[in-house]
Amino acid sequence: MLRTVKPKNARSKRALDAREPKEVEDARTAIFVRGTHTGEVVNGVMKELMALKRPDAISFSKKNMIRPFEDASSLEFWAQKNDASMFLVGQSTKKRPAGLVIARTFDSKVLDMCELGVDKFISMAEFKTQKSTPGHKPMMHFASELFDTHPRFIQLKSLLMDFFNGEEVESICLPGLEHVISVSLAPASALQTSGVDSTQDDVKNLPKVHLRSYTIKLLPSGTRVPRVELTEMGPFLDLSLRRCQAADPELWKAAMRRPKLKKQDIEKGLGKKRKNMEVDEMGDLRGRVHVAKQDLGKLQTRKMKGLKAAPGEGESDGDSGDDAEGADGSARRKKRRRD
Repeated sequence: MLRTVKPKNARSKRALDAREPKEVEDARTAIFVRGTHTGEVVNGVMKELMALKRPDAISFSKKNMIRPFEDASSLEFWAQKNDASMFLVGQSTKKRPAGLVIARTFDSKVLDMCELGVDKFISMAEFKTQKSTPGHKPMMHFASELFDTHPRFIQLKSLLMDFFNGEEVESICLPGLEHVISVSLAPASALQTSGVDSTQDDVKNLPKVHLRSYTIKLLPSGTRVPRVELTEMGPFLDLSLRRCQAADPELWKAAMRRPKLKKQDIEKGLGKKRKNMEVDEMGDLRGRVHVAKQDLGKLQTRKMKGLKAAPGEGESDGDSGDDAEGADGSARRKKRRRD
């Protein structure tokens, strides 16, 4: 393990502060590591995926004696030294040819891993189409319900989302959406016909994973919403699931912990939902107030001279005595005016 280093000057202190946990994390840096034996297919796949991940990618050109599932100490050392949280390890053996291991770390400790086998690969050079600009954040598309129900595919979806995720943005510019990464699965009939439970770890009956990458072209449509066309740019990957390592429950709980939100964020609708308060589509905070039934007869109103009843008003009409009294009252009022 690396010893704790105290900053000696302001520059080193800023470098250490940049590695501290943040409310909004920076883009995840991925390290591409080659094992003792890789082969042409694995080298090509790692090169293509690193082109999609740039500039948040670090390549180790030398071969390394590494077995992530047996000993992950090397990954933890590299994660702390390079401030990286994602790893893509390429290794090809006789038992597991053309293998890729996607690993994720938290606090310089390996959180979880997933091994994939490359069944088919077509490079970007085979597609004579326009390529996306490096550094643009891609859109992710997962086309299968197993990504929300099956534990193995839920883990794979989470790893791919973190692997290709870029910087957090507050607004989206349409011309900045240049490419989309689509992840789909082969027909899931094998899971249904074989009678295998979806929670059982049987990789032979799991469908293959198809990873495709497309460029986006926005065309005029006559309305405010443009017409979208997708053009395949590569790489073309068919993958199969192999080994996996789930996250430790305590470490996963610490990784999923969120900081306390400010009062302003809670009022905007973020964080814990407040009772009878919601944020509409326009971003305005709306609330509902429940008031008990009121007796309007006891409502206190403002006393004004114009609202006061004149003497004799409020009595029933048709009473001769009341008419006489009203006539006398009006005569007295006229006399006061003359005086």
